[in-house]
Amino acid sequence: MRELTINGKLYSEEELPKHCASQLSISDFQWERDVYSFILEWLDSKETIVAHTSGSTGEPKLMDLSKGRMINSAQLTGEYFKFEKGQTALLCLSTNFIAGKMMVVRAFLWQLNLILVDPNGHPLNNLKDKIDFAAMVPLQVINCLKDGVDFGLIANLLIGGGAVDANLEDQLQELPTKCFSSYGMTETVSHVAIKPLNGNSKSEYYQGLGNVTFSLDKRACLQITAPQIISKVICTNDVVELVDEKHFVWLGRYDNVVNSGGVKLFPEKIEEKLRDVISDPFFITGIRDELLGQKLVLIIEKDNQSSEYVSNLLAKIKGLLGKYEQARAIIFIQEFKRTPNGKLQREATASMLK
Repeated sequence: MRELTINGKLYSEEELPKHCASQLSISDFQWERDVYSFILEWLDSKETIVAHTSGSTGEPKLMDLSKGRMINSAQLTGEYFKFEKGQTALLCLSTNFIAGKMMVVRAFLWQLNLILVDPNGHPLNNLKDKIDFAAMVPLQVINCLKDGVDFGLIANLLIGGGAVDANLEDQLQELPTKCFSSYGMTETVSHVAIKPLNGNSKSEYYQGLGNVTFSLDKRACLQITAPQIISKVICTNDVVELVDEKHFVWLGRYDNVVNSGGVKLFPEKIEEKLRDVISDPFFITGIRDELLGQKLVLIIEKDNQSSEYVSNLLAKIKGLLGKYEQARAIIFIQEFKRTPNGKLQREATASMLK
């Protein structure tokens, strides 16, 4: 657990700290220094590491995470994907956040060969090695598809940190890579559930890893019980359809649900239906309305457009959505608010309208 293979070279327990310290002093790239800094933090005598929450639903927070529970999480992932010693794992996510940290921990635990690349929006552009396991955020996958990179190099791809919309999921069906969506957060030490997105095992359900189980609270939001990873039941703000204690269908964020005239609407589900007709970044939300309580609006990251553009777009949308899903207004904002790792901040962006 204290030796690691990086870019094909095995560093022993004695060599690894020296190598990391050396790279910290000579590397010109902050992302690379972040990797080696985390490895040194993992190797120190403390029982916890410091992690940042993403900040997508509020202010980013610092958390102390148990190294033991991180090892347990890495164990569950490796068992699901059947990791074997010597396989390759691509690190293309920042080690400032839990997803990047956990890739390093998996490499330690399962003795994987950790391939380091710049965690930018185009992580496969210069990749030459065959990769057994990689994890990316949706934007990275979208960019790689646009770049026309060879996905044949990637055997298994875990997509997390944001929803995989219908358009992206359709494109994944053509890939030789086995693709999966992950469900988790910093508080659950990375993912606790996985959903196959393509191939023969494709499913609409998320499945809990290991002995992870699920239940619902009074709001129909997901509750997570994972004794190996978290010490207490975690109550989330994710509204789900619970299939059984091991499987669920994700519907949307409780924070985002719009109550318009007594009808509950899930913005994320409406957005899925609009991906093919709106090329710019957008989202659905509710704003105050004297008659309805909230009215549904479509917000697009774009300069103000003509009334003709708005009319044409509303006409396209009309046939795709149900009666209550129709946006009552289209609003244009030049630039959305986002977290440091690129996640949309819905509430902060919507507050710009006030």
